Amino acid sequence: MARPARYPVRLKRVYEPPDAEDGLRLLVDGVWPRGMRKDTLELEAWLRIIAPSTALRRWYGHDPARWEAFRARYFAELAANEAGLARLRSYLVRGPVTFVYAAADEEHNNAVALRDYILQGSG
Repeated sequence: MARPARYPVRLKRVYEPPDAEDGLRLLVDGVWPRGMRKDTLELEAWLRIIAPSTALRRWYGHDPARWEAFRARYFAELAANEAGLARLRSYLVRGPVTFVYAAADEEHNNAVALRDYILQGSG
């Protein structure tokens, strides 16, 4: 099991303006957010490689009733995604990180699940 991130991991919707406390801003969605231009997001990287699979994203459909099952399935995908985790780790050791996401539900989305996965030491 890997160590948890040594720097803070924050979450922010893409529709919130960047600020100095964000640190490295990483878009963790597999699909580019609607209506957003690349230059307005001020991203360090778009980590599509770490996003849930298209099949999992479609199955979940942002249904809070499926949240626990989504987390379990996404964690299994992450555990099998060594390349994605290695890329993510390369950012997590450099300083504070903000996972940027587009979902309207701020409590039940892939960025929350990814942060939980990292903070429990699995990433």
